[in-house]
Amino acid sequence: MKKTILLVILAFAWIITPSEAHAQKKGDPMLQVPLGFASYTFRNQWKNGVPEALDIIQQMGFTEFEGGAPQGVSVEDFKKMLADRGISIPSTGTGFEQLESDPQAVADRAKALGAKYVMCAWIPHKTGQFSKADADRAIKAFNEGGKVLRDNGITFKYHVHGYEFQPYGNGTLFDYLVENTDPKYVSLQMDVMWTHFGGGDPAALLKKYGKRWVSLHLKDFRKGAPKDMTGLTGPENDVPLGEGELDFPAILREANKIGIKHMFIEDESDHELEALPKSIAYLKSLRY
Repeated sequence: MKKTILLVILAFAWIITPSEAHAQKKGDPMLQVPLGFASYTFRNQWKNGVPEALDIIQQMGFTEFEGGAPQGVSVEDFKKMLADRGISIPSTGTGFEQLESDPQAVADRAKALGAKYVMCAWIPHKTGQFSKADADRAIKAFNEGGKVLRDNGITFKYHVHGYEFQPYGNGTLFDYLVENTDPKYVSLQMDVMWTHFGGGDPAALLKKYGKRWVSLHLKDFRKGAPKDMTGLTGPENDVPLGEGELDFPAILREANKIGIKHMFIEDESDHELEALPKSIAYLKSLRY
């Protein structure tokens, strides 16, 4: 009898766990991870003094940073400046050619920063004409470089930039990239604006590829602005989160289901100091 009761309890637990254990309650915040920022956001501020820029960043409430030490500042000094302000470095970046030619150097640089992730944000190609040959080159570089990084305790992630959505087969070249890279060595970072810009549906792609996604870049796109597959647009088309075309509630719901732990705001406008407080307030206002 006891054995029967135990089996019933276990069966009931199995039924509710997948769908209900991680269910959100009404009123829960949709932003459930530390507030992060990408280094490029403050490209206009570093030149005015790194400590001064970091003070602004701290005041805004950011606690995670993706990038490397600004020019002219040593890695150790920069890490200390961040740590003194309660900011960690979970992720850094690399150029494609660096990953392709010397992945061990990429790994060493990431380890010096204390980063656990390395992202690559661009695959070389002729503007607007990303091809299968370009994808094949990336697949080889990502699988081989990603293995070296994994052997060094670091996760490699490819940062989607929108030009990958060229039609191919029954899907796109992005699908081809994902299907032909090894999940052990290659994860994904979704830039939600660039994904949208290239014709992808951010929430649907998060759902489709699930755990392959490990982080997000959050930015919004001006309503009605033209879109294409170049992965390039002007800073005037970058608007505060919640003021553009992106459906952030849908995006955050899917990201939270997956369990994504890192989300970095990347503001590419020319008015980042005015835009960022609006973006942060919007993110914090979103509720289930």
